[in-house]
Amino acid sequence: MTAPDDVREDVGEGRRPVIERRLHPVTPLRRAWAPVAVLIGWAVHDPDQAQRQLTRLTTTTLLIALAVLIPAAALYGFLSWWFTHFAVTESELRVRTGLVFRRTAHIRLERIQAIDVTQPLLARVAGVAKLKLDVIGTDKKDELAFLGADEARALRAELLARAAGFAPETAHEVGEAPSRELLRVPPGVLAVSLVLTGATWGWLVVASVAVPLLWVATHSLWTVLAAAVPMLGAAGASSVGRFVTEYDWTVGESPDGLRIDHGLLNRAHETVPPGRVQTVRIVEPLLWRRRGWVRVELDVAGSSNSLLVPVAPREIAEVVVGRVLPGVRVPAAAELSGVPRRARWCVPVWWRGYGLAVTDAVFAARAGLLRRTLALVPHAKVQSVRLSQGPWERARGVADVHVDNGANKSVTARLRDAEEAARLLRAQAERSRTGRRGARPDRWMT
Repeated sequence: MTAPDDVREDVGEGRRPVIERRLHPVTPLRRAWAPVAVLIGWAVHDPDQAQRQLTRLTTTTLLIALAVLIPAAALYGFLSWWFTHFAVTESELRVRTGLVFRRTAHIRLERIQAIDVTQPLLARVAGVAKLKLDVIGTDKKDELAFLGADEARALRAELLARAAGFAPETAHEVGEAPSRELLRVPPGVLAVSLVLTGATWGWLVVASVAVPLLWVATHSLWTVLAAAVPMLGAAGASSVGRFVTEYDWTVGESPDGLRIDHGLLNRAHETVPPGRVQTVRIVEPLLWRRRGWVRVELDVAGSSNSLLVPVAPREIAEVVVGRVLPGVRVPAAAELSGVPRRARWCVPVWWRGYGLAVTDAVFAARAGLLRRTLALVPHAKVQSVRLSQGPWERARGVADVHVDNGANKSVTARLRDAEEAARLLRAQAERSRTGRRGARPDRWMT
C-alpha cells in the first residue's frame, strides 16, 4: 500500500519535475497519539491533581470527553499526515510539515553521511519503517516516519547513491549495493559477554548494600522503592536492555560503507560511511581477557553511531577495524611504550595502564587497567594537537598530549616524558598535515 503522490514542476528550463510524496497511510495512527501523550504526561507530572480531577468526573462526562478526544486525536493524526510531504530534488531532500505553522527542511544531499532504517516491533508487523538521517552540522537526526519497508530501502539507496556522487538521473537506478558479511555475533556469546560485564554486577552490588541500609534507616517502603527501582533498572539496561538492542548483530561490507543490522524487537539497519570515522576504540574489559574478546567503538563525525562490534575475538575484530580504517594495522601490546616510572606519583597504580604507539597511519593511545581501551586516531583525522601539564606533572617532568578529531572528541596520551611530549606535539602536527593530503574524499564514489 503506497501513499498518493503530488507532482510539482520546478521553475526553470531544463529542470526535472519534483515529485512530492506523502508518508505511509499508517502514519496517522502514530501521530494521533500526540494529544493523548500530552494528557498522559500531565497526569504523570502531577498525579495528585490528575486523580482529583478524575474523581470529579461523572460517567457521562467521562464518556463525552472520550467521544470528543478520540475523534480529535484521529483528526489531528490525519491532518498532520496530509500536510506532510517530502521530495528529492537535484540537490536536496525537501521535507514540508506543519498544520498551522508551515516548516520546510532543506537537507543538502552532499551533507548526508549516513541513513539508518529502523523498524520498531509494531512497524514490523505493519510492514513499515522509518528513515533516520545523519547530516553534517546537526546534533539531532532528521527522520521520515513511516514509509513502506520496500520504499524506505529504495529511498535510502537512492539518497546514499546521490550523496556518494552518482548523477541524479542514474542514482535511482543504482539500488542498494550488495553486501558481504564480515561478522555475526551469536546470541550465546553476547549473553555471556553481558554477564561478564562489570556494570551489571556493580549496580547489583550497590543495590544489595544500599537497599537494606535504607530500610534500616527509614523503614519506609516508598523510600526503598524509589532507590531500588533506578538501580535495578540500570542493571537491567546494562544487561537485558543491551541484549535486546545488540541481538543478532551483523556487520557487512558494501561499497557505501560497513552495514550494521541488529535488534531483537526493534530492527535497525545502519551504515558506517567511509571517510567519516574519526577514532576507533578497542575496549577490553577485565573479565573478557581470558576469552580474548574485545568491543569496538567508534567516533563518527556528525553521527550518533558509536558501536561497531559489541563483542568478538580480537583477531576478528581487528579484521573489521581494517575495513573501516583501510591500511591501518592495530599495534600489538609489545609495540606500545609505557610511561616513566616517576609518573606513578601523579597517578598511583593506574599509571601502568597508559601506553602510546605512533605508526605511519595512526596515533594509538592506551588507557585503563580493569577496562583497557586502545584508541586509534588516523593522522588525517587529527584536527588539532595540544600539550597540557599541571603543576604536579611539571614537578615530575611529564606531560599529556591530546589529539582532537572531527567528532569533537579527544584522545590523550597521558604522562609522557616532557621532552618526548614536546617532540610528539611537533611531529604529530606535521603527520596530520601530510596525512590529509592523501585522505579519501567524503563523496567516495566520485
